[in-house]
Order: sequence, then C-alpha cells, then structure tokens
Amino acid sequence: MTYTLLNILFLGLAAIVAAVAFLRRPGYRRMVPAAGLALVAVLLLTAVFDNIMIGVGLVDYDPALISGFFVGIAPLEDFAYPVAAALLLPAVWSLLGGDSRRSSRGRGPSRSEGRQ
Repeated sequence: MTYTLLNILFLGLAAIVAAVAFLRRPGYRRMVPAAGLALVAVLLLTAVFDNIMIGVGLVDYDPALISGFFVGIAPLEDFAYPVAAALLLPAVWSLLGGDSRRSSRGRGPSRSEGRQ
C-alpha cells in the first residue's frame, strides 16, 4: 500500500467525521477558525521538523511508495497527518460533547462573581 493511498483513507475518514460534527454539532462551527489556525502552525512545524529528521537520517521513505512531490526533502504525504488531526480532533471532541458550554444560571455565582 502506498503512502498516498493510506493518506486518502485516513483523510477520508477524518473528513467524514468532521462533516458529521459540522452538521450535527453547532459548537463545532465555532472551533473551525481555531482548528484552521492550529493547522497552519502544525504544518509549519511539520515542514521544519520533518525536514530535519529526514536530513539527519532518522526517517527514510521507500521511493516506490511516495508520490514524488516534496516540501524541502519531506514527501508531501507527511503533511496529511497534521491535516487529519486538525479535522479529526476537534470533530471528535465536539461529537463527544466537549464543545457544550455549561450555563451558570441557577448554580450559584460564576467564577468571576465569586472572586474579589
């Protein structure tokens, strides 16, 4: 199995989960800008550190299994994992209810009201 095929499967799954979260959980929509910003940061870090790791010989790829497109010396396929994480992690968090903001009505003073 090539890295491209593996990435297509993994990114497809992440995209499906993100689409479900987008359609079913309105709170997920609030997370999309933050996920986009996180994606940019992680892609930059991936570009820097993957090139370093490949350059010093910690990681190597079988040329027959990669597409032949590179960012520096890192194969393009390396960048699918940050994209999948930026799609999948907020979507799973949202689907599991982590995006629900609890109301403080009827539960006593809020944190800011209780402090002086």
